[in-house]
Amino acid sequence: EVQLVESGGGLVQAGGSLRLSCAASGFTFDDYAIGWFRQAPGKEREGIFCISMRDGSKYYADSIQGRFTVSSDNAKKTVYLQMNSLKPEDTADYYCAARQYGLGYICTESEYDSWGQGTQVTVSS
Repeated sequence: EVQLVESGGGLVQAGGSLRLSCAASGFTFDDYAIGWFRQAPGKEREGIFCISMRDGSKYYADSIQGRFTVSSDNAKKTVYLQMNSLKPEDTADYYCAARQYGLGYICTESEYDSWGQGTQVTVSS
């Protein structure tokens, strides 16, 4: 069974940083695409970063380019989202997601079929 667990969320002041983790289990990590999504109150779930572990194709949302970076430890099946220069508009529930043989450059909710429960990020001004 595919299992994804996010951690690292919390409350931070604008301009601060957080590091989110997505720990994966129950599947062959290298065969999957992994995505980071967020959903702010009253808004649709937004793909902010997706990557295929198979071929390295990836997508970054314009809203986070230059501020967020992603790294992975394939041996540990963990993906990290380093969030810098946080803004109040980054406040959201953050989710990681997975899809077997997924295409990293397609970063939409409908393209993923396994989800973590999310971790809340609140950025105050």
